[in-house]
Amino acid sequence: MEHSASRDGSVAWPSPEYISQTLEVIDFLATRYGGHPSLLGIELLNEPSAATVTLDVLVSYYMRGYQIVRNHSSTAYVILCQRIGNADPIELFQAGIGLSNVVVDLHYYNLFNPYFATMNSSQNIDFIYKMRAPQLQDLKGMNGPLVFIGEWVNEWDVQNASQYEYQKFGSAQLDVYANATFGWSYWTLKNDMIHWDFEWNIKNKYLLFSGSSMLKTPSFLLLLALGWGIHLIIMPR
Repeated sequence: MEHSASRDGSVAWPSPEYISQTLEVIDFLATRYGGHPSLLGIELLNEPSAATVTLDVLVSYYMRGYQIVRNHSSTAYVILCQRIGNADPIELFQAGIGLSNVVVDLHYYNLFNPYFATMNSSQNIDFIYKMRAPQLQDLKGMNGPLVFIGEWVNEWDVQNASQYEYQKFGSAQLDVYANATFGWSYWTLKNDMIHWDFEWNIKNKYLLFSGSSMLKTPSFLLLLALGWGIHLIIMPR
């Protein structure tokens, strides 16, 4: 992905040397912050590519990373990002990674794939309800890790879409992603591309919360996470 890639396009992370170095970083962070009462969790990796990172290598890394975090905290959530590309996130639910407080991070975009390039607004909205929603229900029904929609955005490949169409698309995502058991995170809070800017969407009424099922739940928790960017995270409480 563009924000995670090397400058020359090479991918070296799956090598044992780089995996070991990454685990050393996880150990450093867990050692330093594992006992801090404000620590919610540690995500072990961002957007591993299905084209270059095999499932067995990733699962082995996640298992080792999980144990490192547990060596320093029995309560911190260990967050596992799905493989990006041609991979089904169910593979991480079936892998048996960790016994407690495990979260699988899904990145949901109606972008970056030729499949979405010719869809109109209605087809994009239907995809949220007919494909994303059943997948979330299936994953929740496995009684495994919690589900976190770690990235989504109120943007698509539809050209010259109206404000009303954006509102409908955003509302569909809010309705469906409210079912994520670990909440969701919008990418991103501030951005120079307006539809990627959460604050702009709210101020200009392109993203409406008034009719969202999320706000019908008893309570929810707002968090800001600082990492590669700034996220707004909505979590059940």
